[in-house]
Amino acid sequence: MNFNKRKVLIISAGIAIGALAGFLYWRFIGCSSGSCGITANWHTSTMMGGLLGYLVSDGIGNKQKSTESESKEVN
Repeated sequence: MNFNKRKVLIISAGIAIGALAGFLYWRFIGCSSGSCGITANWHTSTMMGGLLGYLVSDGIGNKQKSTESESKEVN
């Protein structure tokens, strides 16, 4: 698979998993008083989860790129 396609898939999966985790956090843990900035509303919690999922998956995609580059340099 092409590197760009694989990176897009990794990032897309990271955003989806993060958004789902953010929504589930709001649904089951959330903020009972309603004064929490991030977890008071489902849409902010979901967006923040998606953002964190993007950051983590982008880091994983970059780590895989450096690992592939190092293995090519060794050969």
